[in-house]
Amino acid sequence: MTSAATEDTAGRDVFAGVDSHADTIHVAAVSDNGGHLADAEFPTTAAGYAAALAFLNAHGHVLAIGVEGTTSYGTGFTREARAHGHRVVEVNRPDRAEHRRIGKSDPIDAYAAALSGRASSAPKDDTVAGIRALHNAARSAVKARTAALNQIAQILITAPETIRAKYGQLTAKERTDALARVRPAGDAVHTAVLTALKSLARRVKELTTEHEALTKTLDTEATAHNPGLRAAYGVGPDTAAQLLVTAGGNPERMRTEAAFAALCGAAPVPASSGRTNRHRLSRGGDRAANAALYRIALCRMSSDRRTRDYIVRQTEAGRTKKEIIRLLKRAIARDVFRCLTTTVAVPGIADLRPLRQAKNITLTAVAGHFEVWPATISTLERGIRRDDDLANAYREWLTAA
Repeated sequence: MTSAATEDTAGRDVFAGVDSHADTIHVAAVSDNGGHLADAEFPTTAAGYAAALAFLNAHGHVLAIGVEGTTSYGTGFTREARAHGHRVVEVNRPDRAEHRRIGKSDPIDAYAAALSGRASSAPKDDTVAGIRALHNAARSAVKARTAALNQIAQILITAPETIRAKYGQLTAKERTDALARVRPAGDAVHTAVLTALKSLARRVKELTTEHEALTKTLDTEATAHNPGLRAAYGVGPDTAAQLLVTAGGNPERMRTEAAFAALCGAAPVPASSGRTNRHRLSRGGDRAANAALYRIALCRMSSDRRTRDYIVRQTEAGRTKKEIIRLLKRAIARDVFRCLTTTVAVPGIADLRPLRQAKNITLTAVAGHFEVWPATISTLERGIRRDDDLANAYREWLTAA
C-alpha cells in the first residue's frame, strides 16, 4: 500500500460487520457512505480475533462493529472487540424475505451486519453468563426428569397386569420411590419391564437431586446479583434468573420500561376493529421471559391481597381473565424493570423470628392474628416470601405485644 493510500485509509471512518459461526467468523468493512471495502474470514480463536481486529483497523477508523449472535457464536469476538475499546452493536439475523431477495452467504451477511453498525442496540455483557449457564442446566434437568416420568407412565400402560395393578395407582413420588427399590424378577417380560422402570425411576431421583442443587446455587447467584428483584413478590430463583438473562447484566441498554415490556412480549397490542376498541396479548418478544412474567402473575393472583383486589375491580369493569392477565403482566414488567435498573432496598426481616421467640409467641398465634396460614409467617421470617406491608405490621405487633 502506498503512503498516499495509507494516509487515506487512516483518515477514513468505517463500519464493520461480523457473521459468526462455531469455527469461523466472517468480517466485512464498509465506508461511512455504505460502500463495500473488504471482507475476510478468520478462525474463532484468540489469534483469529486479533487478526480480524487488525484487518478492520487497517481499513480506517472503526466507528462501530455490528455482530450477529453477540450472546452465541459471536460472544468471543464481542468480548475481544470490547476489550480493545471498540463499540459493538447487536445485529438481528436477516429475515427470510431478505435472504430470498439478495441471497445467502457469509460475505453477504457480514456486509449486512456492517451496514447495521449504525444501529444503537448494545449487546449484553458477561456479568450474567454464570446465571445463564446455571439456568440452562436447571431447565434441562427438569425437561429430562419430565421425559423420564412420562416414559414410566407410558410403560405402565402396556405393562403386564400385575405390574400395572401394583404401581399404576400410586402418586408420581410414591411410584418413583417404589420402582427405584424394586428387584426385577419373574419371567423374561416381567424382568425386562421392571428393569426399565427401575432405571427410569433412579434417573428421576438423580435428576431431582441435581435440579435442587442447581436451583439452590442459582438462587444464591441471582440474589447476589440483584437482591431487589429476587425479593419481589412472586419472583423465585427460576423467574429471577430468566429475567436477568433476558435483560442482560447491563439493562441500561433498554432505555424505557416500555421497551423492556415489548422485549418480554408484555406490551399491549392493539386489536380494535369497527366498534370494538381493545388490546390483546402479545405473541412476540422473548417467550421465556413472558412465561416468567406469567408465573409471577399466577402467584400474585393466588396469594397477593392487592392483586386479588385488583382482579375483582377489573372483573367488575367487564374485563376477561385474559385481559386481566395481560394488564398484570404489563404491571409486573414495570416493577421488574425498576428492580433491574435501580437499587431497590430490601427491608430486613432477620429480627422477626428472634423477636417472636423472645416473647414466646407461636407461629399459629401470629397467623391467627393476621388471618393467614402459619406457613405464610414462616416463609416471611425465613426470607422466602416478601411482603413488606405484612412484615411492617408484624414487626409493629410484636413490638407492642
